[in-house]
Amino acid sequence: MKSIVVLISGSGTNLQSILDSIQEGRIEGQVSAVISNQADAFGLERAKKADVPAHVLSHKDFADRESYDQALMQLIDGYQPDLVVLAGFMRILSEGFVQHYLGRMLNIHPSLLPKYKGLHTHKRAIEAGDKEHGATVHFVTPELDGGPVVIQSKVPVFADDNEEDLSSRVREQELQLYPLVVKWFCQDRLRMENGQVLLDDKLVPTEGYAAD
Repeated sequence: MKSIVVLISGSGTNLQSILDSIQEGRIEGQVSAVISNQADAFGLERAKKADVPAHVLSHKDFADRESYDQALMQLIDGYQPDLVVLAGFMRILSEGFVQHYLGRMLNIHPSLLPKYKGLHTHKRAIEAGDKEHGATVHFVTPELDGGPVVIQSKVPVFADDNEEDLSSRVREQELQLYPLVVKWFCQDRLRMENGQVLLDDKLVPTEGYAAD
C-alpha cells in the first residue's frame, strides 16, 4: 500500500476527496501525514478527524526558502512517502526540493495549463473572455505550474459568471480528478519518464488524458 503525504495551506477540500476515496476503497494507499505552512488551515482538522498525523511547519520561522524546504523535506521523508500531493499548498518550492521528489510529486491547478499559471486564474479567464476553463493535474517540475500534464477537465464559462461561480464549477471537477490520478499512481499505472507522462505504459498527450 502506497504511502502519501499531503501538503496544504487552506481548507483541504482536495485532501478530503482523497481521504474519502481511500475510505471507500477506491485508492490503494494511505495518507501517512498532512503538513501545512498555515496553523489555521482547516485541512488540519480534516486530517485529525481521519486520524492522520497533522503537522504545522510555518515558513515564517525560517530565514529563507531553502532552509524552510530543507526542514519540510526532513519532515516529509520521516514518513517515507511514495507520493507527495500538493493540495492547495501556496508555496513556490525550491529546485532542490522539487528534484528530490521528481516523478513522485503531483499538483492540481485551477486552469487549463499552460494557460494562467500562478494565481487568480478564474479572474484572468473571465477577463480574457474565455469560453472554457478548467483544472489540471500535473507532475511537479522546477518550472512553476509547468510540469507535464496528467489530466485536464474543462468547464464552460458563462457570460454572467463571477469568480465564485467559476471557482465552484472548477472545484467540482478538481474533486473528481485528483483522487483518480492518485489512484492511478498507487496502482503503478502512472509515471513520469524523461519529462513525459505514461499511463499504462502509453504516452499521454501533452494536453493530458482527455476528461471532458
